[in-house]
Amino acid sequence: MSSPPTPILETLDARGLLCPLPVIRTQDTITNLAPGTLLDVLATDPGTLHDIPAWCRVHGHEVVETEREGRDIRIRVKVVAT
Repeated sequence: MSSPPTPILETLDARGLLCPLPVIRTQDTITNLAPGTLLDVLATDPGTLHDIPAWCRVHGHEVVETEREGRDIRIRVKVVAT
């Protein structure tokens, strides 16, 4: 019996970008990723904490985890459909 494959993890560095650029870059990156891939979006714009999860709900992707430490934000998105 084999274990499930480890998901591929990609990183998008959107630190220093302001709305709507982190969402646009997330969308552009996800269009090139296979379903099941995890994407870590790194950002500093606090609006991404709302904008990226909202974008994911509309486009059928899943926010797996959100983390904030000081100005740094990490949002892990699971690509469900492209």
